[in-house]
Amino acid sequence: MHPDDRCTGTVSPLVVPEIVALPAEIDIGNAVQVGEELGAALSSGTAVVIADMTLTEFCDSSGVRHLLMVHDRAVAGSAELRLVVRSAALLRVLQVMGVDRLLHIYPSLQAALANGVPTRTAEAQGLPG
Repeated sequence: MHPDDRCTGTVSPLVVPEIVALPAEIDIGNAVQVGEELGAALSSGTAVVIADMTLTEFCDSSGVRHLLMVHDRAVAGSAELRLVVRSAALLRVLQVMGVDRLLHIYPSLQAALANGVPTRTAEAQGLPG
């Protein structure tokens, strides 16, 4: 191969997200553990952590607090936290608390993996508001 025939484009590293499945309920009894699991995923140098809340139906303020702390840690480390939320009730809690404006919320794991545009409202997901 002649040196002038080489490709001069840049190569971007493949971003492989870390997926952490969260429990059906997140409350004061397990919020610290959830935060630690998500934090451990960030500690491995992962650029994208997906909190799979597909099965999560309830999350109290202590759970939301830990999600926000992990989000802040991700941003500080040039990483991203994505949430997968399917429960209309949980999405409503996140809206009422205003965190839907801070966190990247997706309607499905496939959407989060594809890095589509985050869906932040129940109406946009076809869920009752």
